[in-house]
Amino acid sequence: MAHYKAEQDDWLLVYLKYLLFVFNFFFWVGGAAIMAVGVWTLVEKSGYLSVLASSTFAASAYILIFAGALVMVTGFLGFCAIVREDRSCLSTYFCLLLAIFLVELVAGVLAHMYYQRLSDELKQHLTRTLAENYRQPGAADITTSVDRLQQDFKCCGSNSSADWQHSAYILSQEAEGRRVPDSCCKTVVARCGQRAHPSNIYKVEGGCVSKLEQFLADHLLLMGAVGIGVACLQPGMNHMVTLFPRKDEGKCLGARGTT
Repeated sequence: MAHYKAEQDDWLLVYLKYLLFVFNFFFWVGGAAIMAVGVWTLVEKSGYLSVLASSTFAASAYILIFAGALVMVTGFLGFCAIVREDRSCLSTYFCLLLAIFLVELVAGVLAHMYYQRLSDELKQHLTRTLAENYRQPGAADITTSVDRLQQDFKCCGSNSSADWQHSAYILSQEAEGRRVPDSCCKTVVARCGQRAHPSNIYKVEGGCVSKLEQFLADHLLLMGAVGIGVACLQPGMNHMVTLFPRKDEGKCLGARGTT
């Protein structure tokens, strides 16, 4: 009977070990996914950040990169703890994970909370940017961002192409008779902006504001969903730690004791 009980305990230990291993793997992958979303947002979409007055969007991405990198490093340490079958080491590991996931949770909540703020900011700021800063001295980054925005989203102007009629650039001699910038054109060629017909330029209901709002909604919600989703798995992993047998307590950083 005692032999059977020992075999049952050994089987349970193996089962928990591999279950924790699988969960840790998914956490590690989750950390990689979170970091990838943050990096992709900054590298691939950084051109749009110049048209935003605040750094909330970029800050959310940096938080996810930082948290994702920590999760990956901590996940590697978790694999080592599982192989050692050390409950105290695992407890330390999961406490660290909890702190990291709280950071991710904060990033996720901020992404949802600040979407409306970014949307309102965008409506106020983009129109002013087009009118006052486009093609002006010292505003090369803004000009590049606006041109890329209009080409990527196939839009023209903040709310409509008529917004460009108030632009300092369009009203200047430098525009050479353009009614809109060349980046509004469906096919960009030199001075194509002189003809503002719908067959030549993008005419989108709601203008670039509506397009950029949708972009922000999609990506802030994506960052928020990934951060919150990974954080919500934490309670299940902590529960499994409590089921793990006590073994070599207090020796997480040192060598195993000898008998």
